Amino acid sequence: MSGPPPGGTGTPVPRSSSNGPPNLGLAMPSQQQANGAQLGGTGSGSGPNGNMSQQNLNSIVIEYLSKKGYSRTEAMLRMESANQDAEGRPLHSRSDESGGSKYGRAFDILRRWIDENLEIYKPELRRILWPIFVYSFLNLVADFYPKESHVFFSTFKGIFEKEHGNDLRALEPMSLPEHVLDNPIAKIYRGSKYRLCLSTVAFFNLIQFLESKEKEGGAALISVIQNFMNIVTVNRASDERHSLAAMLGRAYEAQEFPNEDEGIPGHNPGSANTDGNAGLGVLTKLKLGPLPMEPELMSDVQAELEDEDLVNGPVEGQNSLVQEFEQHIKREESEDAPNRNDLPIPPSVARDVAMEVQKVKENRDRFKIEGRTGGVGPGVSVTMFTFHNTFDSINCLDFSQDNLLVAAGMQESYIRVWSLEGKAIVSALPPSLGDTQPSSSRRLIGHAGPIYAVSFSPSIACSDPTAPSTGPRYLLSSSADKTVRLWSLDTWSCLVVYKGHDHPVWDVTWGPFGHYFLTGSHDKTARLWSTDHISCLRIFAKHDQDVDTVCFHPNCAYVFTGSCDKTVIMWSVSTGSSVRMFTGHTGNITSLACSPSGKILASADDVGTIILWDLGPGRLLKRMRGHGKGGIWSISWSVESTVLVSGGADGTVRIWDVVGPNDAGQGKVVGEGGSGVKIEGIGQVGAQGSAGVTGTGKKKGKDVVVTPDQISAFPTKKSPVYKASFTRQNLVVAGGAYLP
Repeated sequence: MSGPPPGGTGTPVPRSSSNGPPNLGLAMPSQQQANGAQLGGTGSGSGPNGNMSQQNLNSIVIEYLSKKGYSRTEAMLRMESANQDAEGRPLHSRSDESGGSKYGRAFDILRRWIDENLEIYKPELRRILWPIFVYSFLNLVADFYPKESHVFFSTFKGIFEKEHGNDLRALEPMSLPEHVLDNPIAKIYRGSKYRLCLSTVAFFNLIQFLESKEKEGGAALISVIQNFMNIVTVNRASDERHSLAAMLGRAYEAQEFPNEDEGIPGHNPGSANTDGNAGLGVLTKLKLGPLPMEPELMSDVQAELEDEDLVNGPVEGQNSLVQEFEQHIKREESEDAPNRNDLPIPPSVARDVAMEVQKVKENRDRFKIEGRTGGVGPGVSVTMFTFHNTFDSINCLDFSQDNLLVAAGMQESYIRVWSLEGKAIVSALPPSLGDTQPSSSRRLIGHAGPIYAVSFSPSIACSDPTAPSTGPRYLLSSSADKTVRLWSLDTWSCLVVYKGHDHPVWDVTWGPFGHYFLTGSHDKTARLWSTDHISCLRIFAKHDQDVDTVCFHPNCAYVFTGSCDKTVIMWSVSTGSSVRMFTGHTGNITSLACSPSGKILASADDVGTIILWDLGPGRLLKRMRGHGKGGIWSISWSVESTVLVSGGADGTVRIWDVVGPNDAGQGKVVGEGGSGVKIEGIGQVGAQGSAGVTGTGKKKGKDVVVTPDQISAFPTKKSPVYKASFTRQNLVVAGGAYLP
């Protein structure tokens, strides 16, 4: 029925890409065309040969779809037919009749229409401006409109500088068609369709508006949407992110954020999918359970706990150590757990048994954080160590897990380690081998550039003098000299220099079991190492910019990398491939931490936002704000995975409720910084520092919205917080340098 109609040659019907119902495919337009031919050429809709024109045929189909209520199919057909002439042939995408200036006029009209739209639709409609801006600019450049493309870019780039500054800097020099083929960012956008979710009502209104402005450039923008974008329309009832309550909440937020499933996969912003099939909902299945214990280690630990219970029995109402081990610590094989064969780890020794026994004791005796009670957050204590007379020379800090040592990486290329108890730090080397007199601090010299990260090997405090030593044995450091060094804390000397990165190494961290460690560098890669190999075991390369921060999953089967391309990628250690990509930050990623439960990832950026991600489905859980600008430099989880602590450049340590409410519209506005006053929840505001208004009535600093997730905040005087971490007993240790 799609062949030529009887009695005439007939114009071939173009194949439609509509996503409408099956009965609205090619058969219906062809049948209508045939019927139109049989009616003769007397009607006004007939062509010169007696056939109905494609333009009028489309109008009939659109009218039919409108009557039947197929709104999405109608909108798609309207969009397609807008770029066809009377005979159904596609129009050229260039704006020849009015030059490249049509894109500028059309974009300005669209922007003004969105600004004047209903408040509940503004947030989602504004998300369409960025892809239309990029693809319109690339079309102008590709069609050789150098002057018009420059004017277009200069006029509208200011709207997107905050969120897409890196892409704007990469696109700005473009002016010739060959630049479109050579520019890496242009190739990313031109080679992939930009994915965007819109509610059905918003999408329908958008298409209707662009159709009504066809002569002012609406047809050109419809062509951009059709050729370069993949717009997924969702129903309010079926997706809670587009429900009326969610849309009303976003309408009054101080800042808009991209959805985690928006954009081009692999580029900011994007999807948790790491391949090009965004929106298919197919994600790699993860094994997030704890790594099973070695059978011999499990039996040895259980025997030690039984002996300990016999000597020191539990008090009334308290679990025995064996019960605590069975209920909370014991790790057995399960479907949700990785296989030990996929992750080679050296056999356990007596030190491992002693550490596992001590973990059970600390887990039973810890301060338990059960979350909010009657709306009041738990009282978390913070111990802050302030370093004086540093002259801004400290780049990084790390506390040992036994809470006895702290290490600082210096701008002057050395590391200094202090005893937190003020005791002398002794060496295993005799004085005859050149060892200095014992003191409460040690210097480690060897790097040829500033130190950017230090990390103590896993350890735990143990009060039993007869047990094997469970203190930290090694220290890792990364530097601007492109190397990573492994230091012995027994001899206080360098053991190994690991080389492989081509540029400065920004971050280094130990794995949870101490055998593997991970680095991130300016060369846009992260690398996995083991202490018994001089070269790296894995190279993780997918980021567009520097890898600034890295962390391990608690089961060591996965690692996470954060970059200044504003993305976080989750990698499989066994395969070396990426399994999740999380994008939605509007600033550079500065810190990462995976919860002890292994199910949630926290990521922080340099604009003061913390995002929680559900690793299984790859979805954003919540967004927490409260820190001032300058960067959140450290985040850490409580043992129960219910509370988060953070510290940053604004000189505050903040406690966050992970399972609490997340209603940004109810956040309180406070000033950046503060000093000397504890801020409880969101009901009070620190009164000093740069908060609020000065005594002369002039506004000082920029206001910051604090979301209701914040339990409390502890401002320092003038000490940026370099490190804040929970101990295994749920106490918080923080450190920073006083900067007068």
